[in-house]
Amino acid sequence: MVKIENTDEATARIEAALYSSGRPLTIEDIIRASGTESRTKTLELLETIMKKTKTVFKALEITTLPDGSYVMQLKPEYSSTVKKYASKPVLPNATLKTLSYIAYMQPIASKQLVETRGSGVYLHLKELRQLDYITHQNVGRLKIYTTTEKFQKYFGIQGDVEDLKSRLFSKIRKTATRGETSSTQQITTKSEIDNL
Repeated sequence: MVKIENTDEATARIEAALYSSGRPLTIEDIIRASGTESRTKTLELLETIMKKTKTVFKALEITTLPDGSYVMQLKPEYSSTVKKYASKPVLPNATLKTLSYIAYMQPIASKQLVETRGSGVYLHLKELRQLDYITHQNVGRLKIYTTTEKFQKYFGIQGDVEDLKSRLFSKIRKTATRGETSSTQQITTKSEIDNL
């Protein structure tokens, strides 16, 4: 690979990598993308890009995650606004359900996860560990799972575990209430049809 000396070109390469990756990038990834072969130079360029992003964009940010990786993402307060425009989910639905279950039930044993979510949970756990959204501790033969700070930061969730659980419960309750309302409406409609 040819070493990039042009600052504008290296900056453009970093921006392109952060924008297109769709996932957090390590500093090593960003150095490779920049082509500068210099950690110091890449960090300087990255800092400049982060400052420029803060002043130019209102809904986008480049943030440093707890593990030291960098991600270009939508600010959490705009997530609900663009949900209907998003084309690809962050995680497959089944994996996201497993992550939600872990977040709500944490700390939770792998045995309980398998009983609740099925044997496919092992693939979900592997993916979630690779993304550093969950961590585990070994207690005897069991693995006890919890979510990480990176999970909270990436999904725009602030606060302690109990706060997270109460907010998840309230969302589930709202969704269930909406589901009951539509079921009641369907039953009413069916009754009306039967009476005709």
